[in-house]
Amino acid sequence: METSELLKAARNGLLSLHKILVDRERSIYEGINGPVTSGEFLNLLLEDRDFAWLRKISTLIVEIDEMFAQKDGFDRGQLDTHLAKVKQLISPESVDEDFASRYQTSLQQSLDAAAKHGELKKLLG
Repeated sequence: METSELLKAARNGLLSLHKILVDRERSIYEGINGPVTSGEFLNLLLEDRDFAWLRKISTLIVEIDEMFAQKDGFDRGQLDTHLAKVKQLISPESVDEDFASRYQTSLQQSLDAAAKHGELKKLLG
């Protein structure tokens, strides 16, 4: 698989994983605090520190999208950098301890998240 195709596939897998994690976190939040509207939950995702770990995933997805949208193109180095960022983010040795802890807990408690994580790991080798 060509590097750009691999990064696109990784980005799509990361997006699917992000949705699973966001849905899980919303369920937990609403179980404790009661129902919230989509707009209220979006504000929580964007601003609340309890959801900051999820922003690491969404930020990386946006960075990848912006790279592919560049009018002057992109180079192999950018592809490799973004692939490395995806690999690092989903590795158990993630630099950010809070992210790693929350991510691992989610994988242990959600079969869907664990399955998507496994797909990403397999894709990235």
